[in-house]
Amino acid sequence: MKLLIRNLARDTKEADLKDLFEGYGSVQYCTLVMDEKTGSSKGFGFVEMPKTGEAKAAMKAINNTDIDGSIVRVKKAEPKLKPAEKNDT
Repeated sequence: MKLLIRNLARDTKEADLKDLFEGYGSVQYCTLVMDEKTGSSKGFGFVEMPKTGEAKAAMKAINNTDIDGSIVRVKKAEPKLKPAEKNDT
């Protein structure tokens, strides 16, 4: 299950985020979204956990908690829509 983690502190590191989620199970990958111009974090990232039960436990435990001084929000990541699939109403 792919999780979206929002409202991360700009100084949170990928390794720290991965370590946090590994406390709830195996992590397939962890990535922070970086600003191409500045090279700094945009304040959100993704964690992929192969076992749904572990991902749900991590999401429930970590959502609305303080990580590096920011209250983070964790939810299931929705698939990114291609431009043709977006509803322009």
